[in-house]
Amino acid sequence: MTATQHRQENGSVRLHAGRRLPVLKRLSGKLLRLTLLFGLLAEVMIFVPIIADMRIRWLSDRLNTVAAASVVLAASDGEDIPQSVQNDVLLATGTKAIVLREKGASRLLAVSEMPSKVDKHIDITVTDPVTAIRDAFDTLINGGARVIRVYGPVGDTGKVIELLTSDAPLRNAMLRYARNVALISLFISVITAGLVFLTISRLLIRPIQRMSDNMLAFAKGPDDPQRIIKPENREDELGIAQRELAGMQHQLQRTLSEQKHLADLGLAVSKINHDMRNILASAQLISDHLANTSDPAIQRFVPKLVRTIDRAINYSQTVLAYGGTQEAPPQRRRVKLRTIISDVEEMLSLDTKSGIEFRNLVPADFEIDVDPDQFFRIISNLCRNSVQAMTADTRSGPAVVKRLTITAGQIGTTSIIGIDDTGPGLPLKARENLFTAFKGSARSGGTGLGLAIVHELVRAHGGTIELRSGDGAGTSFEIRIPDQPVSLAEWRSRRDSAS
Repeated sequence: MTATQHRQENGSVRLHAGRRLPVLKRLSGKLLRLTLLFGLLAEVMIFVPIIADMRIRWLSDRLNTVAAASVVLAASDGEDIPQSVQNDVLLATGTKAIVLREKGASRLLAVSEMPSKVDKHIDITVTDPVTAIRDAFDTLINGGARVIRVYGPVGDTGKVIELLTSDAPLRNAMLRYARNVALISLFISVITAGLVFLTISRLLIRPIQRMSDNMLAFAKGPDDPQRIIKPENREDELGIAQRELAGMQHQLQRTLSEQKHLADLGLAVSKINHDMRNILASAQLISDHLANTSDPAIQRFVPKLVRTIDRAINYSQTVLAYGGTQEAPPQRRRVKLRTIISDVEEMLSLDTKSGIEFRNLVPADFEIDVDPDQFFRIISNLCRNSVQAMTADTRSGPAVVKRLTITAGQIGTTSIIGIDDTGPGLPLKARENLFTAFKGSARSGGTGLGLAIVHELVRAHGGTIELRSGDGAGTSFEIRIPDQPVSLAEWRSRRDSAS
């Protein structure tokens, strides 16, 4: 199994698994669990002060009940209260002893048995929230077998009532209350989580799942127009995402279609290239023989025939070069740019009758870090386009200046090369589709492959190419090529050799 097949198999497994996720691992399952958890946390945060307040109210109610009973007991005016009456009052109030304090004096109103020690003293007037919460949890955790002393004022009479009791009834009441609150909280949390889940699922999860399913389906058949998502009529972020996804899918389909056409074109050209090359080679040999003929009529047509054959050969080679899998990586070296420009000038072989002036203004000592062969192709493509544009300009007269100028400079470690001509400029369609094969041609019948190849080679060097002007006042391209990074050891070696 090849690496590509292995990646494709793994990708299909991931897609298949993504469509069959367990419920708890789905986004909707996670949302349900989180909503339930946060609801319970909210109820717990509410439960803490509620249980503390319930304890205070329970003690206050018990103290008020004892205070009401103490009125009857205190009415005896010093007479001894029968023990049976005391026991009945203590049993009814659930206390062990009742004490009434008035004007600094304490009076024991009823007692069944006096405990040997009191474990905790509680002032009912102290309502600090932190203390109340701490004491409530202390009762829940450590209570049940302790004796507590509870005291507080009796209305506005100035009297203070005290009682001794076990905290077991208080703890049992708190546990029952906590259980009821927990059940109600759980019920409310489940209902709330369900409502939130259904709402968010309808508003968010289902549209996201729809987009996810669409992307998986589109990945299996990106060339099928029926797999493009149909955006919903909504104005929120998901609506924007759906419309953007549909736009990207349309663009991807167009790109894939163009790539397929290019691939088909490359295959077709490759098949006919061998026969075409033989035919053109034979035609070129015949044209060479015709060039030696003294017949004036033939002599007039031979140059046109040669140019036509040269154009056909160049077109075929250009299509094949662009249809190749990839350009070879640049083999960069320090070269003299003026020499490369001179070679391009010789290759162009400008006829003096054309009236085109070629200016090589690159300094003789200007060096650039490039692949010499690839950079020759870059300059020659741009210069050939300029020459062809100025030659084909039928609106120009004898007074019109036709000039192609090559300049060069450097900013820091970046070399800047300018290719300027005084031709008719680029048409609007060429400017809009610049560097796009089969769309960015500046002349009728052109392919636009030259600029596409130039763009690819410049980017391979880590550089940029921009159209500075081309709206009718000539065409000006600017190429920026950064020097290749040099290691410290190599820089020191160059410095030592120079010194």
